[in-house]
Amino acid sequence: MNKLAIITTHPIQYNAPFFKLLAESKIIQLKVFYTWGTTVTETKFDPGFQRTIDWDIPLLEGYEYEFLRNTAKEKGSHHFNGIINPGIVQKIKSWQPDALLIYGWKFDSHLKVMRYFKKKIPVWFRGDSTLLDEKNKAASFFKSLVLKKIFRNVDIAFYSGTNNKKYFLKYGMKENQLVRALHAVDNERFFYNSQYAHAAAQWRSRLNITTANIVFLYAGKLEIKKNVETLLNSFKELNKENVHLVIVGNGPEEKDLKLAFSDIKNIHFIDFQNQQVMPVIYQVCNVFVLPSVGPGETWGLSINEAMAAGKAILASDKCGGAIDLVQPGENGFIFEARNISDITSKIKSLAELPDKIAAMGQKSRQFIEAFTLKEFVIAIEIQITDGKNN
Repeated sequence: MNKLAIITTHPIQYNAPFFKLLAESKIIQLKVFYTWGTTVTETKFDPGFQRTIDWDIPLLEGYEYEFLRNTAKEKGSHHFNGIINPGIVQKIKSWQPDALLIYGWKFDSHLKVMRYFKKKIPVWFRGDSTLLDEKNKAASFFKSLVLKKIFRNVDIAFYSGTNNKKYFLKYGMKENQLVRALHAVDNERFFYNSQYAHAAAQWRSRLNITTANIVFLYAGKLEIKKNVETLLNSFKELNKENVHLVIVGNGPEEKDLKLAFSDIKNIHFIDFQNQQVMPVIYQVCNVFVLPSVGPGETWGLSINEAMAAGKAILASDKCGGAIDLVQPGENGFIFEARNISDITSKIKSLAELPDKIAAMGQKSRQFIEAFTLKEFVIAIEIQITDGKNN
């Protein structure tokens, strides 16, 4: 068996099914080293959702893992000195991996590991940054110097999509160092089934939404970078009785948004819904919308989920994954972020063509089948086998 060590900060709902699938590989022995420490498993207040979040799907089942001691004074993945693991190099050496896969470099320990194991064993990297938010030329020049130096420690980067690949190429990675591993979710969990449909019909009934109505959905944090206000203003301007907008989530902008838009009868606000309920929530809608302006909307995995659920997509051009996931006119549209006339015209055109929406949803369901966790597993298997052979 080829031993692969993964270095990442903490368990998240999107990585758990991938780690479990990777652990089922017949040629890889996997161990995940979590660098945040055991405190990360405690239920915490999420500032993005403005509430305490405890994910209701298993995050630590089906693969080997270890939580490393973190001595940072202010623990967390929001700053460089929030991840400090004094024994991390020795822990990894003791396990004797054949390759390392590091998620993110902006942490003291992760950068230390990259530098230490350079040229000792293959060092691989996973990150999903893009160039979509870059504006300041002076800052970009300095950033380029730093990143090119950092990426010299990396043998292979698994890129998550088109925009992420452009990022790696700009900052020093060569084409032959980049391996395709598109961002994906556990598609099957979101596929349509009659149970989801029945529960979704109950949601619609409680919201006084009929089967003949068209529903647009946003699900996520109510924060500035998600640009939900523009979506709401667009919907207010549209003012169609048979078209509804459902907003699912909480966050810092929640109070102001509800104050401004709750009196519009076709706009519905619903609190945060946990992972087990989300497949039902997607079935409530006909079209899923991600209106983000960033910074930092590096992909938008909720688009993957909605596509797996068979929904048409509206996404802003600041969503890193939109260029890979949305085929304009086929399974949805991409609109210019903050351009209220652009998003309004696209919502209006969809609202007038319910049959077209259904066809787009079917296209989404078909297209997302190419975005799988298995693709990433195979890419890793090929790289670790080639490394052994060479």
